[in-house]
Amino acid sequence: MSMSLKISSALISVFYKDGLEPLVRLLNEQNVKIYSTGGTQAFIEQLGIPVTAVEDLTGYPSIFGGRVKTLHPAVMGGILYRRDVPEDLAQAERHNIPPIDLAIVDLYPFEETVASGASDEDVIEKIDIGGISLIRAAAKNYNDVLIVSSRSQYADVVELLTQKNGATDLSDRREYAGKAFAVTSHYDTAIHSYFAGTTQRAGTTGPIYDFKALPSNHLRYGENPHQQATFYGDLEAMFEKLHGKELSYNNLVDVDACVSLIDEFSEEEAKAFAIIKHTNACGIATARRLRRPI
Repeated sequence: MSMSLKISSALISVFYKDGLEPLVRLLNEQNVKIYSTGGTQAFIEQLGIPVTAVEDLTGYPSIFGGRVKTLHPAVMGGILYRRDVPEDLAQAERHNIPPIDLAIVDLYPFEETVASGASDEDVIEKIDIGGISLIRAAAKNYNDVLIVSSRSQYADVVELLTQKNGATDLSDRREYAGKAFAVTSHYDTAIHSYFAGTTQRAGTTGPIYDFKALPSNHLRYGENPHQQATFYGDLEAMFEKLHGKELSYNNLVDVDACVSLIDEFSEEEAKAFAIIKHTNACGIATARRLRRPI
């Protein structure tokens, strides 16, 4: 059963705004009522798109420096109540809780803050409470709600809602619920690793992450042509593609070997070059300055 549902309302509360505009404009074109908070609300207003502040929905201001703003029955109830349960419908009507069919929420940059060397106080403030609660709530109620839990999903959701004219099927909502729980699992693992300092698993130390929650790129093939491979992380931030085929697993292994070899020969103010084939060094050279080939 497809259980196709038309999105009529959306809650948008995100830390990262890049890539959000096309999705917000599409929702507006599809006559979706938008609720939002703080900086996200200001971002949407700057686009000239109507938006209702969550404070107007809850009748309660953001308090404690923004620590509490969406944890309210009018928001959580709008996400969690079951549209096919008569008692839930009656309670929603009695308490004037409108449905929220779509939640677009990401999380405070905890890992980035830790990596920056920030103070413990600053790191603690980047432990998201409201955001992760909204994501879990919407994912739990995927029967009625679509959850978009990462900016990496925006383009795909735009395509989905464009193709289906603002509606989603149960399979769509369940798929994104799975992605959402991958995000929350990775996030909580990062927080646990920070507090634990080391993570004990099978005698290992150091943080252990659920890499499936990271952005991913399918590689051309694995160690052998018949095998599949995936790179987890921001591949575009590491490489600029000039031409040619997509990278394979072996290409990345060669790059790692090349960089390691160059690092052994690099000196201050000198450049090192290495030629690698299947992790075997075919040549190495250093020079103080570069010359154009004749």
